[in-house]
Formats: sequence, structure tokens, C-alpha cells
Amino acid sequence: MKNSLLTDASLSFLEKYLNNASPTGYESEGQKIWMEYLKPYVDSFITDSYGTAVGVINPDAPYKVVIEGHSDEISWYVNYITDNGLIYVIRNGGSDHQIAPSKRVNIHTKNGIVKGVFGWPAIHTRQRGKEESATLHNIFIDCGCSNKEEVEKLGIHVGCVITYPDEFMVLNENKFVCRALDNRMGGFMIAEVARLLKENNIKLPFGLYIVNSVQEEIGLRGAEMITQTIKPNVAIVTDVCHDTTTPMIDKKVEGDLQMGKGPVIAYAPATQNVLRDLIVDTATEKEIPFQRHATSRVTGTDTDAFAYSNGGVPSALISLALRYMHTTVEMVQREDVENVIRLIYESLQKIENNHNFSYFK
Repeated sequence: MKNSLLTDASLSFLEKYLNNASPTGYESEGQKIWMEYLKPYVDSFITDSYGTAVGVINPDAPYKVVIEGHSDEISWYVNYITDNGLIYVIRNGGSDHQIAPSKRVNIHTKNGIVKGVFGWPAIHTRQRGKEESATLHNIFIDCGCSNKEEVEKLGIHVGCVITYPDEFMVLNENKFVCRALDNRMGGFMIAEVARLLKENNIKLPFGLYIVNSVQEEIGLRGAEMITQTIKPNVAIVTDVCHDTTTPMIDKKVEGDLQMGKGPVIAYAPATQNVLRDLIVDTATEKEIPFQRHATSRVTGTDTDAFAYSNGGVPSALISLALRYMHTTVEMVQREDVENVIRLIYESLQKIENNHNFSYFK
């Protein structure tokens, strides 16, 4: 297990999965790609009416363990089309207005994708000494149209969703870069756990539910729905957190976390202490490097949705340290990806059938 876990087929799936657009509320095409890859490694699938997808191993087992990531990416909505054919937007998730100027965009319509750009005044025309910053109220999209009628003729209307086309690349051999690593890396990693279980012929004594939730970016909504459907006994969630080693980040506020130093194990009220200790002990025993992160009142991830559902579900969070969150150049390190996969894979084998994670044993 100490050699590279990622096969050529794994990396091919990762690239295809990342390059596909899956904005919040419109995740279905990405879910189809994910399910197709996962199909050989599970016994069955569950889907719900909003698009969450779940691969199940041992579906008849009464004790249920979830491993989870979320599939959606931040995006924009068309909000207003001016008479001279410019488009103003509102957020769909935590989209960053400061990175928008001069970015290319894909506008998703019933007629297919329409290309556009976030326009921005040339430096020559901006008032010297009184630079206006990009805000949600002054960024706009230009589709090359001269009036509103031309825009509408392209199939664009209020409510069309907008994504960035930036695609997957590798820097310095081991840095994965793309938009939407938050959190399609999570969906990728849990799929790889399922692959390893199948290829290594590991028989778990419980039902394993590999969950790729929707709508995390607007309030953990997909996890909130699917946990009521599954009613799990345990949940291990994977997401991303901030690498805090780049400029303009205060470690006293955000913690001291770094790409390349291993999975990040969360400490928060929603993370159940006994389950978390099992994961920490597993990392120590298997010599998997890890970091600790205190997240205060909430984790801000689907962990919170699972933990506080169904009368309380013992839940834990294992994260990837990531640079440049909610930009089009999110970055993680390959070794961290592999070690998160290892840690989930090994931790699952420490969970017993009907495992009681009570504090009061």
C-alpha cells in the first residue's frame, strides 16, 4: 500500500470528472461520469430527486457506514440583461467576484454552451488614483452581442447558470490544479477507496455507502437530504481546507496547515471524539502522515449535516489542504490525495459490525 495508489485509469477518470461542469443544482452530468467509474466496485446505486448519487457495497447489511464527498462547484446565475446586451450576475455558491474580470465563461442554455467573457475597463481608461475594485455589483459578462434581443436569441435568459471552462493540469509533477477540486477531489477519493476494497478483496462486515452529495456549496443541502434516506450509523466525510502557507493568510486565525504534510483531521463539536480517535490511531499505526485542524463551532462541511441528523450520527472529517479555494486554480498535492485515500481505506477496516462509538462504554 506504500507505492502510488493512482493508476492511469484513475487519473484519466479524474481529468474527465474535473473538466466536466457540475454547478450547484446542475450536477447530473458529473454524477453520471462518477457512477460509470464506480460501477465495477459496488453492488448497487441509490439516487435521489436532487441528484445525490450513492454507490452501495453490502446493501442488505443493517449496520451502515457512509464515506462522503460533494459533487457541486461554485458558479453564477444570469440575473439581468441590459438593453445593450451585457449580463449582470448573482452567485450560485461562494463565487469570488475578485477573480472574475477578464475570465472566460460558459453560459449553459438549452441550446448548449454559449461562450462569453467577464469584461473589465482597460487600465488606460480607469481613473488614476481612484481605482475601482471588482465587486458583485460592477462585474458583467459580454457575449459579443449589441442588444438584449441578440443575447436572448442565443438562448440566454435570467436563471441560466454560468461556469468557468478552466481545465485540469499538473504542476511540477505532483500538484493537481483545476477549478472545482473543492470538492470533486472528495468524490474521486471515495471512489478510489471503493476500487481498492474491490481489488484487494476486502470484505467489510457492514454496508458501505459511498456518497457523492449535491448542493453543499449553498448549505449542505444534498447531505441533509440523503442522510435521512440512508439513516447511517457512522459517517466519514472528506472535503478541503486551506493551505495557510501562502501570502495574506493569518495562521493565528486559520491554523497552520500545508500541502504535502498529509490528511487534515478536524476537531470540532460535530466530529465525534471516539470515531476521530480511531482515525488518528489508524494513521499512527499505518504511518500515514496527518495534520490537525480546529474548526471551532462548525466544520462548514457536510460533516455537520450528517452529525446532527437521525438523532446523532458519529461523524468525522478528513480534509485535503488546498491552495486558492474558490478560484479557477485550486491546488492540492498528489501525495496528500493518496494518503487521504489510504487513511479512509485503513480506517474502514477498523470499524467493526455494530461498532458502538459511545463515550460511555
